[in-house]
Amino acid sequence: MTVADTLKRVVVGRPLRNEQMPETLLPKWLALPVFASDPLSSVAYATEEIVLVLAFGGAAYLAYAKWVAAVIAALLVIVVLSYRQTCHAYPNGGGAYAVSMDNFGPNAALTAAAALLVDYVMTVAVSVVAGVVAITSAAPGLHDYAVEISVGAVILLMVANLRGLKESGRAFAVPTYAFVTLTYLMIAIGVGKDLTGHLAAASTAHEQIQQQVKVGGILTLALFLKAFASGCTALTGVEAISNGVPAFRKPKARNAADTLAIMGLLSVSMFGGITLLALRMHAHAEPSGNPSVISQLAAGIFGRHAALFYLYQAATAGILILAANTAFNGFPVLSSILAQSRYLPRQLHNRGDKLVFSNGIVLLGGFAVALIVGFDANIDELIQLYIIGVFTSFTLSQAGMVRHWNRAARTMPAAQRRRIMWSRAINFVGAIATAAVLAIVLYTKVVHGAWIAILAMIVLFLLMKSIRRHYDAVTAELDVSDADRPILPSRNHAIVLVSRLHLPTMRALAYARGTRPSTIEALTVGIDVDDTNRLREEWLTHDIDVPLVVVDSPYREMVRPVLDYIRRIRRESVRDVITVFIPEYVVGRWWEQLLHNQSALRLKARLLFEPGVMVTSVPWQLHSAGAEPFDEPKATMSGK
Repeated sequence: MTVADTLKRVVVGRPLRNEQMPETLLPKWLALPVFASDPLSSVAYATEEIVLVLAFGGAAYLAYAKWVAAVIAALLVIVVLSYRQTCHAYPNGGGAYAVSMDNFGPNAALTAAAALLVDYVMTVAVSVVAGVVAITSAAPGLHDYAVEISVGAVILLMVANLRGLKESGRAFAVPTYAFVTLTYLMIAIGVGKDLTGHLAAASTAHEQIQQQVKVGGILTLALFLKAFASGCTALTGVEAISNGVPAFRKPKARNAADTLAIMGLLSVSMFGGITLLALRMHAHAEPSGNPSVISQLAAGIFGRHAALFYLYQAATAGILILAANTAFNGFPVLSSILAQSRYLPRQLHNRGDKLVFSNGIVLLGGFAVALIVGFDANIDELIQLYIIGVFTSFTLSQAGMVRHWNRAARTMPAAQRRRIMWSRAINFVGAIATAAVLAIVLYTKVVHGAWIAILAMIVLFLLMKSIRRHYDAVTAELDVSDADRPILPSRNHAIVLVSRLHLPTMRALAYARGTRPSTIEALTVGIDVDDTNRLREEWLTHDIDVPLVVVDSPYREMVRPVLDYIRRIRRESVRDVITVFIPEYVVGRWWEQLLHNQSALRLKARLLFEPGVMVTSVPWQLHSAGAEPFDEPKATMSGK
């Protein structure tokens, strides 16, 4: 086993057999932290985004935060009910993509897919950076290292997911359930202190809030809409469960729908409790995000130096960072489905050693790291790019479900139509609500940088269309038909490329002779006269009965003289095939590759584009590659 294989086993663990796939399926208690960590964690900063926006209108407008939060909570309930229908109707996963493809066709499906893929990248970046903000709120001295900590967190998440769905779920269950438990404890203690008159004010309660925007009439409405759009981050990740239905234990659809209901109940109750406490404690949101609103609540309720405060900050940071795990499960699965449909490279459909889609996990991690570094781990800038993608997919999914139920109603007996009408009504309300939110989000966020996310969706949409066109064209070109079936070549000319006479050359000559070609010759490029003469002498000395052909290269080129010689042979008979045998060293160290095989790589790269030319590499393993010394049979050493 090589060093790379050993390192892979340490990082990823032992590979799993295909037959072990059922062992990776998730029970509900484990699926919740795997698929719902994003919406559960969103409550940690959704309230902060509402308060931050309303503060621009002055201190008086903070009182309206509870009404904005109430509308968002109602919307969350509608979306959860809608996606429960999707889990039952499309149990094979795919979420908005599968629904849109089935009901609206490829363009709508690719729009939903592009929106989701972009949003998954945003989810990782925003969640990790928000978690790092929680860390720096408790330890301000780490603020200057936010980018490094964020990148490290993404890498850790990537490695954890490469180890398998079940292993990552167990690792993420502790911080998820710790956050939920401590949040309810904080809300309970906070409500108790408020009822007894002992609830302390937040650390920012006495800061003066200056009105920064004009309000009144339509301007006030615009402020409310912007606060609503920012607070809708609480809905991100809701669709992940419907995308990952196949990962649940049987009965898959019911378990997924039940998990979605539990997630909705937890999210709505925690979001409402945090918002009410923030208003009662007069917590203000800082534009820098430090200290965060939720850290102010924990400090005021638990005590700034209490163990529970630091434990809650650790749990908050943990679930905010692990919220990215929702994307690490959604992105690879969706990418695999798209790859299977030939809209993305086929490699994304392959499962890795741990039966997870490793290529998709690594790709998502790379995009997220680039985004974090590019935006310098600034949560306020990243948040502006967020949620457009998710509400685009929400709208398409719910509208598709309405059409799905319309078609189902035409084939169902009358006794079952009432249930279908109820399901259709839920999805219809969901489609209208999410479409309205999408319009609001576009109106309020595009000018603040959300256009970047929209541009990314358009580019990804066009890229997926072009990938599908390429695969379709290749399939049509390679399709076997009687008219285009390749005919047997008249003759096969074998050419062995030679630079000097040594054991790799002798093996290549022996292998070429073993293929029984029509003709065989050795070809060398005469760049240095002395080297060429030495090669001729060695050829005669060893009595090699393969003709040696020397092509001159007055300009010291290696590739062009070989190509010109091969093309001359091809022009004499286009029905002939030329097989070029290239001796190559197999080395064991990466730096050795830089010292060998460079000419061979250049030749192969050019020869592959020559019609009627086959290229065969003949390897010679050096000791650094782990080759054992052995004796070549005498017949391969000469033509005798």
